[in-house]
Amino acid sequence: MDAALNYLLHLISGLAMVAAFAALYMAVTPFRERALIRQGFVAPALSLAGAVVGFSLTVASSILHNDSYPLFVAWCAAGLSVQVLAYFVLARLLPGLPDQLAGNNVAAGATLGMVSLVVGIVNAACMS
Repeated sequence: MDAALNYLLHLISGLAMVAAFAALYMAVTPFRERALIRQGFVAPALSLAGAVVGFSLTVASSILHNDSYPLFVAWCAAGLSVQVLAYFVLARLLPGLPDQLAGNNVAAGATLGMVSLVVGIVNAACMS
């Protein structure tokens, strides 16, 4: 029974962390991804998807490699910080990136999504 409870704890916590990450990410970016995606804009969807998948890989790696729940949570928090930092670094390196995403520049959305995914993959690997 302990294994089932441990599974449920990590599953629910992991999904909650991914949802919290998505909400935080959308709150710190200077444009409104949800509204733009509802309007059919592809660029912010690619950007958000890359960030969420990248963070999800970090959550998965944390579940796999941490024996204790507090360590799992701590590494997820670190992964969240790294993903948000990656956005701010790229936005600084590519002036006008937020406006390009809000203007549905698909190349900009794909670039940010790809960078976010790569950061998540490397971050997840660093936890192993």
